[in-house]
Amino acid sequence: MPSLEDAIAALEIGDYRSASRHLKVLYRTMPENPWVRFYIARLYEETQRLDEAEQAYRVLLRDNTSPKIISQARQGMQRLEDKRKAQREKAIAAAKAESDPEEAGVLVLEATPKERRQQAAQHLARVFDVEAYGARLMLQVRGWRLYRTGPLAELQVYEQELAATAVCAFTASLTEIAKLNVWRVDYVQSLTPKPVVICRDRQNRQGKFSFDWAEVRQQVRGGIPLFINAVSYDISRRTKDQIKRKPETQDFVQMCDLHLPKRGVILRFCDRSYEFDKGVIFSPEQQQQIGKLRAATLRINWNGMIKVFDHHLSDGVIWSDFMQFAETAIDFHFLMESIQPYIDIERNEPSHWDPAFQLYSGAAWMRYRRRGVRG
Repeated sequence: MPSLEDAIAALEIGDYRSASRHLKVLYRTMPENPWVRFYIARLYEETQRLDEAEQAYRVLLRDNTSPKIISQARQGMQRLEDKRKAQREKAIAAAKAESDPEEAGVLVLEATPKERRQQAAQHLARVFDVEAYGARLMLQVRGWRLYRTGPLAELQVYEQELAATAVCAFTASLTEIAKLNVWRVDYVQSLTPKPVVICRDRQNRQGKFSFDWAEVRQQVRGGIPLFINAVSYDISRRTKDQIKRKPETQDFVQMCDLHLPKRGVILRFCDRSYEFDKGVIFSPEQQQQIGKLRAATLRINWNGMIKVFDHHLSDGVIWSDFMQFAETAIDFHFLMESIQPYIDIERNEPSHWDPAFQLYSGAAWMRYRRRGVRG
């Protein structure tokens, strides 16, 4: 039977096949021996099986009290981190050399099931060199999180590294999102034999566009807050301090984007700008209100249109967790101010919620182009 010294000697000269053979025999005969398990971790490390090495070192740190074993395992963990950083820096340099190093992008974290959050948090913490607790807070059970912005080539390296772990993420090019053809729909002129919409392009030029329902691969829906400056009075304060103004949410503007990837078009519907008094009647309630639309509620008209979409697009994917995404995006002030939203909402002052929806829809578009609907 080989000795542990035989395995160590084989490791030191780079004879990994012999080291593996010796360690397998030793592990079968004394599986609880911490030094056998330590050198198995070293073998993983030397053969570039870094994830398996990390797991083995973590088990040693968890199950042992020997100061020497703990010290050696910690040193091993540090070597793994150094190797990963070197590999990442090399990959980033190569990616930037092969593409435009100035092209900006975003890295989006997708929802993580509760049962995978602990493991995913460890991977996220390792990749971005943050504490596991803080990484866990970044993982959402539902919806997407805008996690990072920066050079697209660099973010794509992080995306590839995360893809090998339990963390679901994707990148999107801000340059490509800015080029998207977003056509704002004034109204649907007809539904048969195929839908025809009257819409406006990015230069606000009106035109007609027809399509087949099968061309719509996904929908993006969300409610954008509409704010008012609320006034409150505090009679306990001096006169000049009695009146306070602060923005409050008055209502939500409903949005729905239809993505037609093969046509390169996003059809954008907005309940505040859609002309319900023209074109197709979507519901009996809307029919009854023709001629007196001011008395009709937007919600009834909007829901009638959405029901038609649901009927014709029953097999499509709907991205509807805009609120969760926007809450993580609106604080990226420089990014929000650089995005043209193409949304017709009358506001007293600009709001980051408008470009956040454009980014959400654009990210969904880019995700589909790279992965497909369910990729």
